[in-house]
Amino acid sequence: MQICSVCSEQVPKYRCPACKIRYCSVSCYKKHKDECVPVKPTASPAPDLSVTCNSEGGWSVDDLLDEDDQSDRVPLQRLKQLGESEELKAMLCNPHLRQLLLTVDQTESKADIMKVAMQEPLFVEFADQCLKIVEPAKDEDSCPVDEPL
Repeated sequence: MQICSVCSEQVPKYRCPACKIRYCSVSCYKKHKDECVPVKPTASPAPDLSVTCNSEGGWSVDDLLDEDDQSDRVPLQRLKQLGESEELKAMLCNPHLRQLLLTVDQTESKADIMKVAMQEPLFVEFADQCLKIVEPAKDEDSCPVDEPL
C-alpha cells in the first residue's frame, strides 16, 4: 500500500498532473505545489500503440487505477497484446472510430457517453475485439458437454 508523498501519513487519493507524485489531501497539494518539479514528457517520433511504462514521464497502470479498482486490473501483458493486435490496428484506421474514441476520452461524464457510444455498431465491434484480447474465451473443449439422452 502506498502512502502520501507529502505527509507520509495517509493513503494517497490523488496524483499531481505535473510530476506524478501521489498525495492525500488539498493541504498536502498546497504544500507540494510550491516545490513541484514537472516531469518533461518524452517525445516519440511516431505514434505507438504499444503500452509504455517507464519512470521518466511515461504512464503506468497505477496512473490509471486507484486502490479501489484492483479487482478490475488487467495484467500488463494483456494490455501489451492490445497494442500488438493487427485487428485493432486495422480498426483504428477508421476515422469515425478514432473520433468516437476521442470523444469518449475527452468527455467528463464517461458513463453517459459510453451509453451513446455503445449504440454505434463500429464502437461495439471495437469493444468486442478488445474484450476478446483482454478476456479470451475459455477453450470450449475443456468443459464437458451433456450428452443428449
